[in-house]
Amino acid sequence: MNTIKENNYAVFAGSNSLHLAEEICKSLGCPLGKMTTEHFADGEFAVYYEESIRGKDVFLVQSTTPSADNLLELLLMVDAAKRASAHYITAVIPYFGWARQDRKDKPRVSIGAKLIADMLGSAGITRLITMDLHADQIQGFFNVPVDHLYASSVFLEYINRELNLNNLVIATPDVGGTKRANSYAKHLGVPMVICHKSRIKANEVAEMRIIGDVQRKDVLLIDDIVDTAGTITKAGNLMMENGAKSVRAIASHAVMSDPATQRVSDSALVEMIFTDSISLKKQCDKIRILPVAEMFAEAIKRVCNHESISSLYTI
Repeated sequence: MNTIKENNYAVFAGSNSLHLAEEICKSLGCPLGKMTTEHFADGEFAVYYEESIRGKDVFLVQSTTPSADNLLELLLMVDAAKRASAHYITAVIPYFGWARQDRKDKPRVSIGAKLIADMLGSAGITRLITMDLHADQIQGFFNVPVDHLYASSVFLEYINRELNLNNLVIATPDVGGTKRANSYAKHLGVPMVICHKSRIKANEVAEMRIIGDVQRKDVLLIDDIVDTAGTITKAGNLMMENGAKSVRAIASHAVMSDPATQRVSDSALVEMIFTDSISLKKQCDKIRILPVAEMFAEAIKRVCNHESISSLYTI
């Protein structure tokens, strides 16, 4: 990787992404910036930087997974950096929470993703680096540059190097992920199948059926977020019931709300592969984590050097 031309930058971590930020700093060859989050008896907290950041390009690493404390901590980090006269403030949000609230899908609901974008902009960010947004149009919610990274380069390397499956079929657990799955299928030169599902309510699948042939195939399900794992495990089980040889799944963000870990353990999935955009809450023998720190470190270097990051994208 290229080096940063001017050593006038600093990387800081929120409480939720400390490990990932440390790995990013290892790739960059720089120390993690010193910052303290002080908690008070009433539940409030405050952040302050323990070193000068005047005139520096500041990168703040924090995935905004619920609870909302993670988002609020990031907003306080941005505000503190602005008041400490940082030159540029880049929010590095590996997992952008509330991204599934990207439109009005029924009357009288909020558009949470737009609200979060407005809050970050008002707090003072000058750039956003994120990965695998649930909906690409969220980039347009921001009035600052957005560098949207893709975990596909990490996943494709793993698929080609580790899996090496001869009868591979790419599958999507729902129609909404067709574009993403089709990109993988075209790049790998393999067929694609689709799971069509209907929901009773959020996080509860009523019915699912397969569109395509999985007989004697090694199926790889592609998704961006796994929350309760109801859809992905039901799709995996359905693939096996329809004659698949094996079923694996990859997803960028391991939200993994209960009872997700148990569902993955009990499912027909041979393996569930995530990135480390979110720290895994519970361990599971079927889950494998792939690191994305080098990709984020390279993006940070190129931002600092005013270089293109498009070559980081595989698909």
